[in-house]
Amino acid sequence: MAESIRCIHTSEITKTVTELFLTANKRLPPDVCRALDRAAEQETSPVCRDVLQRLRENVSLARTMDLPVCQDTGAAVVFAEIGHRVHITGGSLQSAVDAGVRDAYLGGKLRCSIVCDPLYARENTADNTPAFLHIRFVEGAGLRLVCAPKGFGSENMSRLHMFAPSAKEEDIIRFVCDAVREAGGRPCPPLVLGVGIGGTFDTVTTLAKYALLRPVDAPNPDARYAALEEKLLHAVNATGIGAQGFGGSVTALGVTIETAPTHIAGLPVAVCFCCHVSRHAEKTL
Repeated sequence: MAESIRCIHTSEITKTVTELFLTANKRLPPDVCRALDRAAEQETSPVCRDVLQRLRENVSLARTMDLPVCQDTGAAVVFAEIGHRVHITGGSLQSAVDAGVRDAYLGGKLRCSIVCDPLYARENTADNTPAFLHIRFVEGAGLRLVCAPKGFGSENMSRLHMFAPSAKEEDIIRFVCDAVREAGGRPCPPLVLGVGIGGTFDTVTTLAKYALLRPVDAPNPDARYAALEEKLLHAVNATGIGAQGFGGSVTALGVTIETAPTHIAGLPVAVCFCCHVSRHAEKTL
């Protein structure tokens, strides 16, 4: 018996993307809010405790006043997981997502930050499009959309290193900590760090960004990588950079790792920086 095909019209995708970007820009996920609360309790520096309290107040005010949590409302990053029985009608997925971004950023009066040419013209596209769309094909008849506005103060600090296959976990810890030290207060700590391990030069950075979507209090299902997440978090916090770079015991709220198979000749590792405004919202159609 042939499997039935489920049709999803682009208008439904556009409406969903609009709603998700408006939500993501104004409300932090519960796990990030809990992490901020824990950080305020654990911080040993009076100055950084005060900073963390102000960050918590900002998150609360954004929610109650229906305003963006951060003035940088980000590049529009979208992860789409498309079930094998899904057929999109009414146009392309990219055009539907871009229309949703346009409606969210113009209708919601969010800051538009995308330029059409990276090097020469650098003219603002004026509607925050195009979206940066990552597609995964999965089993089933659903379409999962995750919308993640990504600020660039933290994005600019992200790093990639192509390790030799002989590298050990201590080399990865050193690489991540060196990146954090070099960044200092510029990515607006406390940070959420997504780490990608494996894949290829081009895929490992997407893994690192995808890792930011996982709740900071949900450890990797593989006990070995869960342990490495804990070691990384401890090592990063031991740098003493602290909230907003003022020096303190909490530099990162969480570290999450995503992995992929890789070639016998290499070990790609990427770290994607995000400030405490680790924003994303999702819905499955």
